[in-house]
Amino acid sequence: MLGAGGEYGAMSKLFAHHRLECEVLVAGGGPAGVPAAIAAARAGASVILCQDRSVLGGNASSEVRMHVVGANFHRPEEGWFTESRETGIIEEIRLENAVRNPQRSPSMFDQILYEKVKAEPNIRLMLNTRVHDATVREGRIESVQAVRASTEDEFEIRARVFMDCTGDGGLGAAAGAPYFKGRESRDQYGESLALEVADEKTLGSTLLFMARKHDRPMPFVAPKGARRFEDEELKLRFSKAGGGPSSYEYGYWWLEWGGQLDTIKDNEAICEELNAIVMGIWDYIKNRGDFGAENWALDWFGSLPGKRESRRFEGQYVLTERDIMEAPAHADAIAYGGWPIDTHPPEGVDAPLEPPCVQHPVPHLFEIPLRACISRTIPNLLFAGRNISATHVAFASTRVMATCALVGEGGGVAAAHAVKLGVDPAALPADAVAEIQQRLLREDVFLIGQTERAGGNLAHTAHITASSELPEGPACNVISGQNRSVQGEQGARPERVTPGSHRWMSDPASGLPAWLELRWPAPVRIRRVELTFDTGLARYLTLSQEDSYVSRMLWGRPQPETVRAFRLRVEAGGQWRELAREEEHWARRYALSPEAPVEAGALRIEVDATWGLDHARIVRVAVWE
Repeated sequence: MLGAGGEYGAMSKLFAHHRLECEVLVAGGGPAGVPAAIAAARAGASVILCQDRSVLGGNASSEVRMHVVGANFHRPEEGWFTESRETGIIEEIRLENAVRNPQRSPSMFDQILYEKVKAEPNIRLMLNTRVHDATVREGRIESVQAVRASTEDEFEIRARVFMDCTGDGGLGAAAGAPYFKGRESRDQYGESLALEVADEKTLGSTLLFMARKHDRPMPFVAPKGARRFEDEELKLRFSKAGGGPSSYEYGYWWLEWGGQLDTIKDNEAICEELNAIVMGIWDYIKNRGDFGAENWALDWFGSLPGKRESRRFEGQYVLTERDIMEAPAHADAIAYGGWPIDTHPPEGVDAPLEPPCVQHPVPHLFEIPLRACISRTIPNLLFAGRNISATHVAFASTRVMATCALVGEGGGVAAAHAVKLGVDPAALPADAVAEIQQRLLREDVFLIGQTERAGGNLAHTAHITASSELPEGPACNVISGQNRSVQGEQGARPERVTPGSHRWMSDPASGLPAWLELRWPAPVRIRRVELTFDTGLARYLTLSQEDSYVSRMLWGRPQPETVRAFRLRVEAGGQWRELAREEEHWARRYALSPEAPVEAGALRIEVDATWGLDHARIVRVAVWE
């Protein structure tokens, strides 16, 4: 039955009731929820993922269409010195989207996310299903109540660990978890960028739009109720709004409003006003001046506001301005960030004398600890996304979607590990947190200053050679334990950097094919081989409808650094044989588990081609017995 306060109780005669069980319940299928569910499932937990929309992706979905940004935005793009683009599950998604979605279709991105989740046998996906209430006993969440109006069903879902990835924090709020709302005062956490006096205002919401250029003039008649904008009101916005007078294919993030209201309770009123703002801005472009938009027409505009801020939960630790700007080390780090502290006037376009945003650059990549993702009062409640435990100032950096995705993956692994140990996330001991971090490193997540331990990786016991190598890319780098370089400008703090490229690079002068060999003193049994390839982490890579932004990416194709064609060969008794061959590989990671263990004295990776680079690059090799 529904818990106390269940808003759908009046429907109980119409709605069928169901009881479900899992180990990890993830509420919210946005940029944090999808990686959280996948990570927990891959770590062995049974997962139910409830998403209250018909598509996954949240603000990145076809319903909102905001591009996913993160730590590498505004950072150097050349070479491999500052590789700040997020890896792990979010990189899997970006790479697949770049290859399978050259047309940049928002709906195709929805489909790719759907396929990624459905491919995990440990996940039960429940779309159009909203978690709206929770039953709490003895301080722990026992179950949640959810409703799916499209099928007239109600669900009681029991789990061991609950993850609130809803953005608005509906699950945690229903369970009574304390949360922050609004902007703290400067004195409360000693933040120089905070207000002198606290208030309850937040960042506002945005409706994006898309326009298309036609071969003839396309008139626009503003609907009744459209806002009317004057030049003076837009002088700090429209002149700097990307695209320019000849390009209107993607709307403007600064079409923002509503932060002076309650972005949850007033969401419908905010949406209505944002619609009037979108129509008013397009009327201004089309009919109020010569902006070169005569042949342009609206093709799509959102009806679901892209919300930036609402609740932020109180965790075991509160991220503050110091964590972002000084980047101290956290022993329980599960993710990193690097986006500027990016604050907006809550009134959005109704604050014409204020710039649409003020961005304070972050000097270094910074860490996000697990403690900031665990409720201060409910030990089996985790949260990931824009609702993590942070002040308004710190949140202004951590809120972007690629950072949320990293936090989701880290939280998902932590949730599964807590289930495995039979403890709540709040009770995870230090050695368990270290194991969580090691799993994240093995899954290609980067953690500042941390190195993947050898563990049972047989590559660390092999003599590693190559057909050729560059001085900055010796063959032994494939067991360096780090999947990137962050030694360049705006990378990690210098004292926490392990210098080097952290990848094997064959010599371009020797051409391709090139090979990397692992040879053991005595034959070993190989049950699994894992490879990680270079995917150009210094560059931007994200689905966007903004042509000028996409021009800075290599979209619609695999990344040129990535190995395209390769063979795995093993030697036994002086005889070489082929174990596997790939001709059109474009992913960052590759894994092979033979049907039966393979006895071998040596393993060779022979690279025949890349997607553009003139030499081979391999970041990591792991061989498991």
